[in-house]
Order: sequence, then structure tokens, then C-alpha cells
Amino acid sequence: MNKQSFKDVLYVSDGKIRRADVLIEDEFIAQITNKEVIPLTQVPSLLERPEEVTLLLPGVIDDHVHTREPGLTHKGDLSTESHAAAAGGVTSIMDMPNVVPQTTTLELLAERQALGAIHAFVNYAFHFGATNTNAHLLPLLDVTRVPAVKLFMGSSTGGMLVDHGQALEDVFRLSPLLIMTHCEDSSIIAENMRRAQVLYGEDPDVCHHPEIRSREACIASSRQAVELALKYQKPLHIAHITTKEELEFPSLTGGAKGISLEACLSHLFFCDEDYTTLGTRIKCNPAVKTRADRDALRNALTDGRITLVATDHAPHLLSEKEGGCKRAASGMPMVQFSLVAMLELMEEGVLSLPRLVELMCHNPARLFDIRDRGYIREGLKADLVLLRRQPWTLKTKDVVSRCGWSPLEGRSFHWQVQQTYCNGRLIYNKGVFADGNQHAQALRFSR
Repeated sequence: MNKQSFKDVLYVSDGKIRRADVLIEDEFIAQITNKEVIPLTQVPSLLERPEEVTLLLPGVIDDHVHTREPGLTHKGDLSTESHAAAAGGVTSIMDMPNVVPQTTTLELLAERQALGAIHAFVNYAFHFGATNTNAHLLPLLDVTRVPAVKLFMGSSTGGMLVDHGQALEDVFRLSPLLIMTHCEDSSIIAENMRRAQVLYGEDPDVCHHPEIRSREACIASSRQAVELALKYQKPLHIAHITTKEELEFPSLTGGAKGISLEACLSHLFFCDEDYTTLGTRIKCNPAVKTRADRDALRNALTDGRITLVATDHAPHLLSEKEGGCKRAASGMPMVQFSLVAMLELMEEGVLSLPRLVELMCHNPARLFDIRDRGYIREGLKADLVLLRRQPWTLKTKDVVSRCGWSPLEGRSFHWQVQQTYCNGRLIYNKGVFADGNQHAQALRFSR
């Protein structure tokens, strides 16, 4: 029997910070003893004494990851990107369907699930991609193995745009699962690009990216998604919200249940002012927008409008990021540094530690009905991350992702991931990874 114990740690779960002893046996959290709730008023002074404090959190669950396997593995693959996840305290990833070939048939979904079993280093699942012609397959999906149907309501990486009116209706009508949308109106984007090219040339500078993939494109598409979800009474999860206007959609529908919003690290940390220094490194779809939008997203982390925080981890080689709005690839690698980056927002007073855990661990588990994960409770799977308050600065050599860079290079962080446990096994220990991947498991959903 595999046993591991944590003595006198601060652990965070279910809205509380507690000092306790935690025992792992095999895959599970077997026992939590000597529990003492720490008042939130005492937490800041405790966290400033790193020699006395070890912080234990549930493993992060990232619902929005692109590992690039199959077909795009020169950028990354299931193994490299899930190792990057483990180094960042992320113990479960949900992989996107815009690979080559796209995950849009039952056969290709089964092939990706088989690849996950062979190569994934952390827990895994694969979203199924909707197209203009495959809505008839949605009722055939195994709802216990697939987290969501991913619907691109705007052109993005991989060309999986669903733009036929009846096809959109069919996806919402037939899906047995949560529908996760990428919301940008492609007709608005196309017209914006045409105008930009007249003014700035064939490949406009990246500073014009938020003008081309504009707030109006996002708002129009998100509004349409909400209308369809309400019409067919289907749960809707709008990915990577970028504008302050979109944050109001759930409340404008009378607080309709089943509409959730995802914020991504790229839009919480960067704004259009950063194109000057970071250029295409922060080019992503939807585009990073204004400081006011970024601040609105940060404010929404604490008032309940944002349901969860993810990364949209999207590795590209730096050579693929060359060019401007048309030529440079969109996306950035973020999964390795999502937890430490969000802890910086905690340090700045943007959100509390329990709320951070709710957004990155509890709420993903709840939204997707993930079995036995997302909390530190007796009887659940031991997906855990151990951190110390130990300042450090991110250098290129620290990046695990195959693409070999991060838009956060040069930034300093207060917290450092020391150890990551997946299903009770220590898989990452101060820069050293465990051998093999027998510990990783396919996520299961209670539906």
C-alpha cells in the first residue's frame, strides 16, 4: 500500500483554510486529523512566514488545454504538455478537439482517448468538436467520458467554425452535454480584417488584433449563444470571456441557471497596452483587450460572475508567432504557470485564497460533474499540490512545454510549486518528474 502523510499543513478546501494532518493511502485521501480552522484575518501573517507554512491545495483542474496531439506535435504533445501541467500543480486537463485530424467523429474521439491512456502524465479527458454536419452524432456520445461539446461560433485555430444557422440550432437541440463555446462573430471579424488591410497592409501589426477580433464580434456571438441556450434549455459554458459587456449576459437573462463563464489567464494578466512590449507573444483568440476589460474580469472573479479560471494553453513555436494579425499564430502556453500566476493576484488582493481554489479546483469539478476530484476531503482521489512561499523569477530554462517559451518570462512570483500528487502518487518533486504515467487516469463524469 502506498502511504504518504502531510503533517501540520495549511490546506484549503470548501471555502476554509485549515491546519491539519493529511494521510494518503493508495489513490485516496484516507484521513484528515487535527483540523483547526484558521480565521481569514490570520492568513496573511501566516503566509508571510514561509519557514513555518506549507500550503496544500487540491490539484488544479484545467478545462481548456490544447496539447496538440495528434497532428501538431512539433509544438507539443500529450506527454510534454501534461508534464508542464504537473510542474504547475495541474492534475487534470481537458483537451480541445482542434487537432489534426479534428476530434469530430466517434472513431477519432476513441483514438484520442486511447492516446491519452498511453501518453498523458496527468488525468485527462477530451472535448468533442461540433461541426456544420455532425450534430447527429452528439446523442451517441458517452456522457460519462466526454466533458463537453466544443462549439466554435467564430473562426479560430483549426478551422472548426460552425456558421450555418440550422447547424447551430441542431447542436443546441441535440447535445446531451454542456456546450462550451468559442464566441466570435466571423462576419464581423472578416469585415474588420478587410478594413485593416486597406489601412495597414496585408498583415497588419499585432496592435490592431483587438480591433480586428473586436469586442463587437465577441459580444454579438456570446449573445447568440445565450439566446440558443435559453431557447433549447441547454447548459452553456462560454469560454475565455474578454469584455466587460459579456460579463453581464447571465444577469440580463434573469440569472438563468446553466450559463457559466470562463476567464483565462491571458485576459486576466494582459491588456492591449502589452502589445508594445510583448507583441505577438500575447496574440490569442479572442484578442487581449483593454485595461478596463482586464480589470472588469478581475473584479468578476470575486462576485460570482466568473465560474472558473482556465488557461487556453496553446503552445506554438516562436517561429510560428512571427508576423502580424494575419500571419502570426494565435495562442500562448500557460498551463505550467496558471496556479502561481493566480496566487500573484491573491497577493495583490484581487481575490482570496479560498476563492482561488473554488475557481480553479471546486468549480471545474462541479460544472463538469467530475467524479471524486476537486476537493481535499476524505475518500476522494488524492490529486494535490504542495506549495511554499518562495520568491523566484521565471526564466526560459524553466519552461517544460515543448515550445520552449512563455509570455510570463521575466516575471517574479511569490509562490513555487514544490510537489504535485496525482491519484496519490508523487509525480513532480522540485523539478524532478516521476517515471512512467501509470498513475494518470481518464476523468469520469457523473451524469
